[in-house]
Amino acid sequence: MSDGGRASEAGIVALIRGLAAARARADVRVGIGDDCAVLEGPAGRLLLATTDLMVEDVHFRRRWAAPADIGWKAMAVNLSDIAAMGGTPRWALVALACPDDTRMEDVEAFFEGALALARPHELAIVGGDTSTSPAGWIVNITLLGEAAAAPLLRSGARPGDVVAVTGALGAAAAGLALLERGGAAVPLPAAQAAELTGAHLRPRPRVAEGRWLAGAGGVTAMMDLSDGLATDLGRLVAESHVGARIDLPRLPHGAATRAAAGVLGIDALAWATGGGEDYELLLTCGAADVARLADGLRAATGATLSAIGEVVDAARGVRWIDARGREVAVAPGFEHFSGVRARD
Repeated sequence: MSDGGRASEAGIVALIRGLAAARARADVRVGIGDDCAVLEGPAGRLLLATTDLMVEDVHFRRRWAAPADIGWKAMAVNLSDIAAMGGTPRWALVALACPDDTRMEDVEAFFEGALALARPHELAIVGGDTSTSPAGWIVNITLLGEAAAAPLLRSGARPGDVVAVTGALGAAAAGLALLERGGAAVPLPAAQAAELTGAHLRPRPRVAEGRWLAGAGGVTAMMDLSDGLATDLGRLVAESHVGARIDLPRLPHGAATRAAAGVLGIDALAWATGGGEDYELLLTCGAADVARLADGLRAATGATLSAIGEVVDAARGVRWIDARGREVAVAPGFEHFSGVRARD
């Protein structure tokens, strides 16, 4: 445990080294302490690599995100990328920059939050970097994983495929809306409020679900939903050179999300299409495979899989269809450098 004093680079390195060494692993030949970690992966497997940058007041706000929440979420967004490829997470490099008056107990809480999510996935933190920051916290995690077979890409969708999503959409955006309005001040049952704010502060990446879907056959393209369905679907169809028709009434919402939308006077569909940070999986699959995949995924992981539309020719673009069968406009989700305000 930390002594509660001001953080220092040597102290942070010693802290991380102690926390990360709690689970010795044969595939970590050399861990924290040298210029590089030395890792050994099983022969015949493909290496997956991803990295995500999180910046205070862009991706999180410390007035409601505790250090442990920040650590958890930073790890979650990277795990979600590995999940989207159907892979298995293995090793992480964690870089943290924070103001020079940061307390060591906050740094420890950050790493405890990251490790709380890493441990169930048998993910080892094997290195990283630390620095002072002139304004706010900056977190960058690089995560390495494995794929036993060909990983699922965004580029395999074909006209006639079904478009589907795991879980429910809009909970993270609903949680953010509650936090922005003071949380407890919103007249919503405590259990529902906790469910939604938890979805925002501590998302749960679909690692087991992604791995099962990759091995089940029939999935033609997959990615995770980080910036909202409208934005991320646009990325998938662009990579696949196709279009899509989405039936808005088929988008899955949780009961808590619907309740929050009613209380706050917000359209739950707007959260589902543009809210972002749900970290569910967006996929396409053969029309003959969707029922089998939905049943199998629920049996294997407990997660739902909902068909929400179909893949069409690229010339038809992306079309959003309402309950009356009319094409409607849908606002895009979060985009960096777009002038849209910070998502968190």
